[in-house]
Amino acid sequence: MRTKDFLDKLEHDRIVSAIKTAEANTSGQIRVYVQRGELAREPLIAAQKKFQKLGMQATRERNGILIFVVPRARKFAVIGDEGIHQKCGDEFWEQLVERMRAHFQKENFTDALVEAIEEAGKLLSRHFPKTAPPQNELSDEIVEG
Repeated sequence: MRTKDFLDKLEHDRIVSAIKTAEANTSGQIRVYVQRGELAREPLIAAQKKFQKLGMQATRERNGILIFVVPRARKFAVIGDEGIHQKCGDEFWEQLVERMRAHFQKENFTDALVEAIEEAGKLLSRHFPKTAPPQNELSDEIVEG
C-alpha cells in the first residue's frame, strides 16, 4: 500500500488523542512512526534504528515505546526501551503485534494503532505511574519519514 493512502486512511486526531490519554497516567512516552518507501531490513531492526534516531532512548526512565509502520512493505514493529522491556519481556510485544496484525489485515489501521497505544499505556501506567506534574518528553504527533 502506498504510504499516502495509508496516511489518508488514518484518523490522526483519534490516534493523537489516544497517545495523550495513554500518557496521562504515566511517565512513559509513546510514539507512532510511519516510514515512507520500502524497507531494506527486518522491521524490528529498522524500528530499533529509528528509535535511536528519534532520541527515544533519552527519556528519563527509559520507558519509551515506538510503534513503527512501513505501509508499502506491509510491515510493522513495536519496541520498548530497556526500562519498560525489563518489566514486560518479549511476550507482551508479541501479543500486541498479533492483535495489531489482525486489525491491519482488515485494513482497520486506526483501530490497530489506537488499541496498541491503549495497551501500551496500561502497561506503562502499571509500571511507571505518573508521580510528578505532566512532562511530555516526546511529541504526540504521528511522525512521518
